[in-house]
Amino acid sequence: MVQDDLPPSQSRLISAFADHLRLERHLSPHTVSAYRHDLGVLATFLARDGSSLEAADHRLLRRFLAQQHTLGYARASIARKVGAIRTFYRWALAEGLIDPDPSLLLGRPKVVNRLPTVLRAAEAAILVEAPGTPGADDPLGRAVSQRDRAVLELLYGSGIRVGEAAGLRVQDVDLTRGRVIVLGKGSKEREVPMSDDAVASVAEWLREGRPALASEGSQALFFNRKGKPLGPRDIRALVEGYGGRSLPGRRVTPHTLRHTFATHLLEGGADIRAVQELLGHASVATTQRYTHVSRARLFEAYERSHPRA
Repeated sequence: MVQDDLPPSQSRLISAFADHLRLERHLSPHTVSAYRHDLGVLATFLARDGSSLEAADHRLLRRFLAQQHTLGYARASIARKVGAIRTFYRWALAEGLIDPDPSLLLGRPKVVNRLPTVLRAAEAAILVEAPGTPGADDPLGRAVSQRDRAVLELLYGSGIRVGEAAGLRVQDVDLTRGRVIVLGKGSKEREVPMSDDAVASVAEWLREGRPALASEGSQALFFNRKGKPLGPRDIRALVEGYGGRSLPGRRVTPHTLRHTFATHLLEGGADIRAVQELLGHASVATTQRYTHVSRARLFEAYERSHPRA
C-alpha cells in the first residue's frame, strides 16, 4: 500500500490536519508538506497493520519509529517524524478525535547540534564580489552578474532566508532608507536593514539588469534567464556555484550566509535580542546558537595569539 491508496477517512483526516497547520498555525508550505508526508507514511504503516491514526496506541507508534530506524533514516529525520506525530495527536485530542493521546511518552532521538558553518569576513567579501562584470557586448551576461551580486549582497548583508529572498518584490525594497521588507515564517513581515553594498548592488540591478530579464507586468525583484521569478532552488544553485568557484573546498549555501550575517553581528558587539529580531527568530534560544560560534572563534584567537597559549 502506498500513500495514494490510503483509506479515504485517513486521507481526509490528514488533509484536515494540514489545513489546521496552514490556516490556523500559519506554518510554511514546506513545513505543512513535510508534516503531511510524515503522517501519510505513518497512516500507511498503520493500515498495513489493520489499524488507523485514530486507533493507534503507544506500542504501534514505537514500532513505526523502530521501523524507520531499521530503514536507515537519520536521527534528524526520525526526530522530525516524532514532532509531526506529537503535533497531530495534540490536535486530534483537542478536536475530540482521540482519547488518550498515544504519543505522550514517545521519545525523540537526540540530534547532534552541529555548529553552523560560518565564513570569515574576508571569505564573505570574496564570495559576494565573485560575480564578474561582462562588457557591453554581452548585455544578458551583464544583467545576470548584476542580479547575482545583488542576491549575494542581500543574503549576507541582511541575513534573510532563501525563501524570503525569492519572494521579494520591487516595492519591498526601500533604497533611500536602506531597508527591505521580507515575509518570513508564519507569514510574519519584518523590516531589515540593507548594507551600503547591498543598496548599491540592488540599485544597479534595478536600473540596468532587471529590465533585461524581467517579464512584463511582474513585480518580482529577481528573475532567471527565462524571465521567470527566481526561485529558492535557483538561489541555492547560484550561491553554491559561486561558493565552489571562489572558495574551493568550502560548501557554501544561502544558510551559510545567514549564519555568517548573525555571527559577524554578534562578534561586532550587537545585542542578541536585536539579532533575534533581524533574523526573524521566534525564540532567542535559536539565536543563541551563534554565540557558540563566536565563543569558539574567541578561543581560536586566544590559541593563535597569546604567547602562553
